[in-house]
Amino acid sequence: MDQADRQFEELLIHLKEARGFDFTGYKRSSLMRRVRRRMAALQIADYGDYVDHLQVHPDEFTALFNTILINVTSFFRDPGAWDSLRRSVLEPLASAKAPDAPVRLWSAGCASGEEAYTLAMLLGEVLGVDALRQRVKIYATDVDEEQLNDARHATYDATTIAAVPPELATKYFEAAGQRYQFRPDLRRSVIFGRNDLVQDAPISRIDVLTCRNTLMYFTPETQARILARFHFALADGGTLFLGRAETLRHHSARFLPTDGKHRIFRRLPRAVAGGYAPPESTQHQLARGTDGPVRVDRMRNAAMLASPIAQIVVTSDGLVALSNQQAERLFGVSARDVGRPFQDLDVSYRPVELRTYIEKALSERRTVHLEDVRHHSTYLEVQITPLQEGDAEPLGVALVFQDVTAARRLRDDLETANRELETAYEELQSTNEELETTNEELQSTVEELETTNEELQSTNEELETTNEELQSTNDELQNSNERLRRSTAELDGANAFLDAILTHLRAGIVVVDQSLQIRAWNRQAENLWGLRANEAVGEHLLNLDIGLPVDRLRPLIRQALGGEPEPGEMRLDAVNRRGRAITVRVACSPMLDEGVPVGAILVMEE
Repeated sequence: MDQADRQFEELLIHLKEARGFDFTGYKRSSLMRRVRRRMAALQIADYGDYVDHLQVHPDEFTALFNTILINVTSFFRDPGAWDSLRRSVLEPLASAKAPDAPVRLWSAGCASGEEAYTLAMLLGEVLGVDALRQRVKIYATDVDEEQLNDARHATYDATTIAAVPPELATKYFEAAGQRYQFRPDLRRSVIFGRNDLVQDAPISRIDVLTCRNTLMYFTPETQARILARFHFALADGGTLFLGRAETLRHHSARFLPTDGKHRIFRRLPRAVAGGYAPPESTQHQLARGTDGPVRVDRMRNAAMLASPIAQIVVTSDGLVALSNQQAERLFGVSARDVGRPFQDLDVSYRPVELRTYIEKALSERRTVHLEDVRHHSTYLEVQITPLQEGDAEPLGVALVFQDVTAARRLRDDLETANRELETAYEELQSTNEELETTNEELQSTVEELETTNEELQSTNEELETTNEELQSTNDELQNSNERLRRSTAELDGANAFLDAILTHLRAGIVVVDQSLQIRAWNRQAENLWGLRANEAVGEHLLNLDIGLPVDRLRPLIRQALGGEPEPGEMRLDAVNRRGRAITVRVACSPMLDEGVPVGAILVMEE
């Protein structure tokens, strides 16, 4: 690895530690090309200098992530593939499900949400709008928080909506000024959240999982880990929907193609994906009678259990497949733990962190040896061997724990004896050397004492200077502390004054910032809607579930945030906290800071 490659890896580590984005699994060629594009825009030639720039300019992270995460998406991208998904997957799924059974879907790498809302529209056509509202949950995830925020608002311009068939656009979108918003009553069926496919745990019990044109940016090893998570996430018989540039040629043990042209795959059961069966000829020789296969399995299990060496078998999905009696004696792993995630067992990290070595054995497809592992009063030699058939993906790993305590003790005794002999010889030699050097040390002592005296005088002068500097710094700190105390008292007074005003106003007052996060909620607002201030502050205004149709306030707030000096006003029909129908007059004014809108003030009166 040359200097540039090392600096690039250090940049990836910095991104992971500073912002939690793990790009180490991405293909290096395309990743380096995109980072270089951003560095060229800043006229930075060296990766190390770019790391320094990121530390000084935190806003640069956003620009870099937008460059790396190519969020190319649209409604009904590749219409033929979506038609095939509807005919071959969604319609049979609707027929097979009970009328009240939930339908769970996952849009992985959803970007700004077009793919997730496309799924919602297709299910609305297959199941009906009412069933979409009541039975369907679409989990849409991405690593880019900025894209997720755009997706949650569910508003798109006319150019983006043009990809939606006109009859569906009319049925599922509402005009919102110059843009179009996905119907709010159906929007609740789509749940957005951040999920890193490389690091985070997958969502479970999924019927259909779409991940289009995302896997192609990862290395083959990272793709294998992600596909193992997808296999775990999907329910039995679940469907995986990929992009045109992606295929699963090397993962046929987990997924079966049902429409190769449109990249639609069906999840194979765990027994097929991770199991093992001996060759047919061997099975025929072993099966003497109708219970032959059963007898062979029993013999295999008995041999495993009776082995004098502790053994544990873990599947490629990270689940415990087998363990023997010695493993139970050493680590407490028994038949009750079969099927559990290996990472949940103490042996996965104690006496040594095994999960890292398991990943290494699977990725490199070679046996990993660990020596002199201390476990209580014994020493173990651990062997981690990948289990695979031919050139196929590994089925899992076999962990073998060999007790080498006796050998270790013999080796320690031998090493101790050798050290004692060497020590005796060295002591004889050192005695002579010490006598020779004693005279030299006595002569040098006088010189050292003279030097020490000079150093003490110099140190005394430095201490006097340091004391003066500390005294000056102490005075400055006292002055700064007094100014800070006065500023704090003024701020507390201002806050108390503002709270008193908001509390005694007869109207409900709500203050939001530019992102529509609630910053103030007075007592009259509590009386109107039954929502306490500590429950409302910090929430997004348009996400509140109160008797006021808050989504209709969007144009009024946008007008105030746009800098309109005159207050806007509207009247809305609502239901107060007592369940009584009322008419509310809502006035909205901009909250300015040096003439610039930083938020909006809503005044609500019955």
